[in-house]
Amino acid sequence: MPALVPTGHKGRVVWLGRVERRARGLRSTPVEALALGFAGPEGEAHAGLTRPACSRVAALHPRGTEIRNTRQLSVLSAEDLAAIAAAMGLEAFDPAWAGATLVVSGIPDLTHLPPSSRLQAEGGATLVVDMENLPCRLPARPIETDRPGYGARFRAAAEGRRGVTAWVEREGTIRLGDRLRLFVPAQRPWAP
Repeated sequence: MPALVPTGHKGRVVWLGRVERRARGLRSTPVEALALGFAGPEGEAHAGLTRPACSRVAALHPRGTEIRNTRQLSVLSAEDLAAIAAAMGLEAFDPAWAGATLVVSGIPDLTHLPPSSRLQAEGGATLVVDMENLPCRLPARPIETDRPGYGARFRAAAEGRRGVTAWVEREGTIRLGDRLRLFVPAQRPWAP
């Protein structure tokens, strides 16, 4: 029996981006396609097989400890971005402000997908969902640069809508317009 169950949910890639240099900030640059290797998207500052531990795993590892990189991509929902924009009082939210790698339309409640869910492109490239990407203060700077007075509104508006982090399970290329099929783990929710 497969441990991952195909769902009837398919999303469409509506935006792709790459953070090229973290020293310049979180803002991502829009691209037409992403070549995905096992280390993540080529040319992406978050790529790599390992990464230094950060606040996401502070209860497990001291900051800076080398750990497996399960945060190669930041995947957001177009529907959540629209809700974030509305909550912030903006007509639209630019995914580049949040350092997005992929924006997907059509998968409900994407931010709360179970860890280990898979998003698979028609060509076979497959992403593994690590966990919810909690809102942080880093997008405030690019938002504030483009829309003065709005940067501080992001964190509260993005609560429960910030998307997920993911890593590459199967190499391939993802392009704008590609369809992604959702697979979820075949297990009941944890109930201690």
